[in-house]
Amino acid sequence: MPKLGIAIVGTGMIGAVHRRAALLAGAAVRGVAASSPQRARDVAQSWDVPRAYRDLEEVVADPQVQVVHVCTPNHLHRAMAQAALDAGKHVICEKPLATTLDDARALAALARSTGLVATVPFVYRYHPVIREARVRIAQGELGPLRLIHGSYLQDWLLDPASNNWRVDPALGGASRVFADIGSHWCDLVEWVSGERFAEVSAAFATVIAERGTNTGQSFTTPAAGGAMQAVSSEDVAMAMLRTGAGTLASLTVSQVSAGRRNRLWFEIDGAQASVAFDQEDAERLWIGRPNQREEVFVRGPGAGSAEQRRLATLPAGHAQGYGDCFEAFVADTYRAIDGERPEGLPTFDDGLRSALIVDRVITSARTRGWTSID
Repeated sequence: MPKLGIAIVGTGMIGAVHRRAALLAGAAVRGVAASSPQRARDVAQSWDVPRAYRDLEEVVADPQVQVVHVCTPNHLHRAMAQAALDAGKHVICEKPLATTLDDARALAALARSTGLVATVPFVYRYHPVIREARVRIAQGELGPLRLIHGSYLQDWLLDPASNNWRVDPALGGASRVFADIGSHWCDLVEWVSGERFAEVSAAFATVIAERGTNTGQSFTTPAAGGAMQAVSSEDVAMAMLRTGAGTLASLTVSQVSAGRRNRLWFEIDGAQASVAFDQEDAERLWIGRPNQREEVFVRGPGAGSAEQRRLATLPAGHAQGYGDCFEAFVADTYRAIDGERPEGLPTFDDGLRSALIVDRVITSARTRGWTSID
């Protein structure tokens, strides 16, 4: 069987992650497009890729490409994903699906109408112990849910000299920290718990009023310096939410929490038991019960639910992490293209759901009141 041909549009940090995942899934990277033709040529040579596309038109016109990976800054997602779908290409589009709710709605509707596979990398769903938590909740092990609480904390924008395209609302969108990482938490918690958020009361804070004008590389070298300029996007967000079933939830999100590299954490408390997950200790799922010794479920191919075992590709004690999640997500996208229906594959409809939540969080923060998520 011939290899699936893919093109990667956007060659920053996340583009490299997509490339590795695609190769491990057995695809052939036919070419890359970047912020300039020269950048595309440089990356194509570095990645040993046959083509450096001059622009998106060349990408979608290439008959050897069946899948387009959109890995660009947020403001370009709508136009690029739409062009790929219009050309009959399957699409993996980085989150957020779009910077406005209307654009996200348009993309989700287009994907449904074409019948093409269109997915969004909410990859934390692919931690094996997350699959275990979801199954246990669905089977009623926790009992009725009583409380959901958690946080997503990073520190890579703590230094005022640090800047990145995400900080600019014209490129990243009206929300920064909530749309960038709070969206991951909301997607994950809704998917694991089986409950959907129905209303929100949120607050934003910009604690670093000015940043250097020079933009650095995401996560690795963001401190680039330069003259200082005012910042309008939020560094910190807090949200209180209520699900349709009435369960209260609280979330703290930050990119200025010293020492927290990428700590996505949640706890779901039920009438009979609780579960907790920490993305920085992703091999383990904590399970607490009243008047009993707590349980720690450890990821491994020989225990737990079928989905946990499917994604536990290494023996226990051989750590799996974010890269493995991303690789499993891309492989499942390609399986969907081949006609399979992988469990938990996040599609453009999930991207639309995320855009709706972000939109309502922004509204709530601006109006300082409860806002329905509908």
